Amino acid sequence: MNDRQSPVPTLSYEVRQAAMLCHFAAFLGFVFPFGSVVGPLILWQVKREKDGFIDDQGKEALNFQITVAIAWLVCMVLAFAVIGFFLMIALAIATVVLTTIGGIKANKGIAYRYPFTWRLVK
Repeated sequence: MNDRQSPVPTLSYEVRQAAMLCHFAAFLGFVFPFGSVVGPLILWQVKREKDGFIDDQGKEALNFQITVAIAWLVCMVLAFAVIGFFLMIALAIATVVLTTIGGIKANKGIAYRYPFTWRLVK
């Protein structure tokens, strides 16, 4: 029996870059309201037919940003009980860190799965 693994097909630069941009498009939320959801949605819709990896990572980025948007709404309600402000800070930091990790992994051709994400878009 051969101990060598079969070669994994490598993804093209364009495919990896598009998948990375699906993750990083979430930073549009810093530019305009709901940009963190709209950015990945538009990019995924435009590029998803090109490759399955783009489709997969675009859905993953979109699902994470929808989950974050719902969490922001919960934090805003909890802000009336003061704890929401602390949760907002933690959520902002986690979102930036996880989105950056997702983009970097996608650029390397590695499918990234965000933790604690509702996968609403199948």
